[in-house]
Amino acid sequence: MDDQDGTTYTSEGGETNIIEVSTNQEPYEGMLFESEDAARVFYDDYASRVGFLTRVLSSRKSERDGSIISRGLGCRGVSDNGRKVMQKEYGQREFCTAMVLLRQEKPGSWVVKKFLKDHNHPLVVQSQKSRRTLDEKDKKIQELTAQLRVKKRLSAAYREQLLAFMKDVEDHNNHLSIKVQSVFDNLKVLEAKTVGFT
Repeated sequence: MDDQDGTTYTSEGGETNIIEVSTNQEPYEGMLFESEDAARVFYDDYASRVGFLTRVLSSRKSERDGSIISRGLGCRGVSDNGRKVMQKEYGQREFCTAMVLLRQEKPGSWVVKKFLKDHNHPLVVQSQKSRRTLDEKDKKIQELTAQLRVKKRLSAAYREQLLAFMKDVEDHNNHLSIKVQSVFDNLKVLEAKTVGFT
């Protein structure tokens, strides 16, 4: 979402479309967003208005470049006294089925592929302060994730350079071994000739 009034800009087939998204609107299948972040912010805002906390259910990465191409977001489950975890009587955790599945259709275009609205627990509207804390945690997670991606790329680049260097050293060692063997063979021949002269 680009504007405070809830305007979302999307593009399809080279055409730019402007979709008005009401601040009270709920997600629906086929809803378009310009990025995963915009979709996530929208779902988090929706969750805050309705009265539940969100969590990442699933992520799918592109095999080509490792970027996220699909993300499942869902309800953490909130009991009527505001605790996050719901327990069944026999002690196993019960998960809420409310969720949204986002998929990248093309760069700059994310679409809601699935939306399940119904919760299996009471909803509790959060205070503005707790929402802010979640936003700060999400930002920190995003920062750390971005830093981790950079470190992984650097690590891969360093590994490639190290492997190339090790191959060069190995090739150089092989070349030296061949030269030393050649010198050794020449010395043997020379020694055999000198023994033949005496």
